[in-house]
Amino acid sequence: MLPGRGVGCLPDNPLGLSWHDSNWIPMLNSNNILDYFSERSNPFYDRSCNNEAIKMQRLSMDQLSNMIGLEYCLLHVQEPILYVVRKQHRHSPTHSTPIADFYIVAGIVYQAPDLLSIINSHMMSSAYHLETAFEELNSLARFHPSKGYSWENRRPGQPTGPVTAPPPSPVKVTGKRDIEEASSQFQRLRVDMLLVELTRKFPLPLPQALSATPQNTINNQQTNELIKKEVKQEIKQEMIQDINIKQEPQPTNSLSPSMRPPPEKKFKPA
Repeated sequence: MLPGRGVGCLPDNPLGLSWHDSNWIPMLNSNNILDYFSERSNPFYDRSCNNEAIKMQRLSMDQLSNMIGLEYCLLHVQEPILYVVRKQHRHSPTHSTPIADFYIVAGIVYQAPDLLSIINSHMMSSAYHLETAFEELNSLARFHPSKGYSWENRRPGQPTGPVTAPPPSPVKVTGKRDIEEASSQFQRLRVDMLLVELTRKFPLPLPQALSATPQNTINNQQTNELIKKEVKQEIKQEMIQDINIKQEPQPTNSLSPSMRPPPEKKFKPA
């Protein structure tokens, strides 16, 4: 905090800077707040502004709207404690561009932060708290080959050690809080069980040599089936040819049994 002695040099980041003059604080009001802000010891005040030119010429502050350049104006008043002064660049009587806002609380002048500074501050605060939480969790994690993962209990006033489920008691005393908390499902599951479940959900891809083998086997099976079908067709054709040959009529002799003459009769001698 800069007191009202000497001229202060405004740093690159004035958001952490404040200024006040204790001689003016008891008599501050909306009529003299701009005069208080234009003190030589105020590091937020730029002496190249139009307010300083009007003050040197002893003109009325109403002439600011007719000038072009840097100026300071009273933006908001909430007497007797809050005043807001705006620094802006005037282009015309009806157009001006805001540069910065300064709020005066109980006579102490601060510069209002811009939107970028507010967002950066919140992001840095969130990142800091997340990093602190991860470091704390990492320091509490414990692993045993037979028991798996566990968490160390570091609550104040209690002995340190892995958190386990309390033994079941038939009679529960009301009004007393359990010393140890029950472990969660993640703490009870083993790492290998989690890995098996993940492998079941997301199976590993097979190598190219193994993936090509079933395709070759399928092609060989299809080729064998085609060969078997061709052999069966050839066997059927041969059987049909044999049946046709058997069904052909046999050539008939010129003297068939039905056409033969009757046997000769033998005459016995008398």
